[in-house]
Parts: sequence; structure tokens; C-alpha cells
Amino acid sequence: MIPFTKMQGIGNDFVMLDTLRDGTPNTDLPELARIVNDRRFGIGGDGLILIEKGKDALYQMRMFNPDGSESEMCGNGIRCFAKLLRDHGHTSEPAVDVETGAGTLTLQYVDDDRVQVSMGKARMTRGEIPVAGDPADTFIEQHVADGFVGTAVSMGNPHLDIFVEDASAIDLTAAGPRLERNELFPRRINVHFLQVVDRGHLIQRTWERGAGITLACGTGACSACVAGFITGRTDRNVRIHLPGGDLEIEYRDDGAVFMTGPAETVFCGEFSLA
Repeated sequence: MIPFTKMQGIGNDFVMLDTLRDGTPNTDLPELARIVNDRRFGIGGDGLILIEKGKDALYQMRMFNPDGSESEMCGNGIRCFAKLLRDHGHTSEPAVDVETGAGTLTLQYVDDDRVQVSMGKARMTRGEIPVAGDPADTFIEQHVADGFVGTAVSMGNPHLDIFVEDASAIDLTAAGPRLERNELFPRRINVHFLQVVDRGHLIQRTWERGAGITLACGTGACSACVAGFITGRTDRNVRIHLPGGDLEIEYRDDGAVFMTGPAETVFCGEFSLA
């Protein structure tokens, strides 16, 4: 039997495995992710996240999408990671560093259920994101497909931010897959449709790479704040409303991005692959 904790951050839900306490399952992790994230035949989730021992920092986060692909980072997932570290007694420090595929990030505990994450610097060049074309160029307010114009940003994973008049009017099931797999994006891309309420408030709907429609995307909210500012639509501090709840994002002068939001345990259990 494999112990797990089901957690969520503003509706973005995850199956969490604490390998420091319970060991690493002796199975193929991409296949395990496909099984446990299935909402009809598994536990159900937007991702499988493992707490592991880090190489340079004390801890490392690995995250697998429902299709089995491994993601570099997950903003809502890393807040859940931080809460589980405390809940399982791994740390009582006010802040902790965690290795991810997007680099080592610092997590600051705001209170029992809210975490601020220093997400590192937004990356803007085509080579960093990545986007096809000259690797030194940016992709800001550029035509993508189907009449959509977007701005691409990397928060350690790739995002395409598209500003529209009414985010609720977008058919995500039609537009999302086509944009995610557009030939411009060699590693596919997370797609976000954004509606400006005012300079300090955005509404966001998301199609996540490897997961489809989700209630929230933390790294996507960070990219949305960056895209809003660099295109002149928003200020550096933005509240972003997603279907699952709100995140507070700050894009600082030096390019660093900070995300603050909740994390919550839903239930704990055990499952068997037999």
C-alpha cells in the first residue's frame, strides 16, 4: 500500500507522496501519475507531486502531469508541498528552500494555510521559454494562431498569455489543445486567457500543458502578471482571480516574481497498484 495526501491550492489538486517518510514507490512514475490522477479510476488530480531529498537544498519537488509527462514546476503545487513539509514535521523554519526543475525556490510561511513563494525571475527570450525563432528575441504581442495574439513568458515552465475582452467566452476545449501544441512551442506550452478588470485585477482561465482545463495555475498567474505589466495593461502588484480562487502576484523591478496563496489538505489515504 502506498500512502498519499490529497491536497489543493485554489482548486488545483494534487496527489502528494512523501518519499522522505514513506520511501519512493518501486514503480514507473509516469505510469503511476497516469493511474492516480485519473478522476474515475484513480484518486483524481491535476498532478502527482513527490517530496524528495534535494541535492543542494534540503528538499526537492518533482511533479508529473496526468498524461505522465514531468513538469518543471507548479506554483499551486509547491505551496501544497510547503504545507505538507510542515504537517509531516520535516521543518518548523519560517522559510525553506526547495529544488525544482525551474531552479531552487524559497518558500515563506505566511500562516498555517498561506505560503509566499519566491518564484525567481521571469524569462522573456525565445530561447529561454522556448519559442521557435531567434533565441535572443522576445515573443510579446505576437500572432499565434486562430486570430489570437499572445505574449510568451517562462517561469521555469512555458506560458502563453492572451488578453481578451471576455475570458468566459473562450472555448478552452477548442483553443487550448491547438495552442498548446502549436509548432511555435517545441516543448508545448500552458495557455492562459486573461481579462483586465483594472490595473490591479485580472481574471484568468487556463488550459494546462499535459492536464487540460484546470481551476488554477500558479506559475501561469505569475506569467499573467508579467505579461500584463510589460504590455502596459496592469501594475506590478496584481490580484488574479481564477476559477478556484485568488492569488496575489508581485512583479518586482529586478524581474523577480512573488506569489502568495493558500494550500489545503483534502484527505489522506493509501492505494495499491495491484
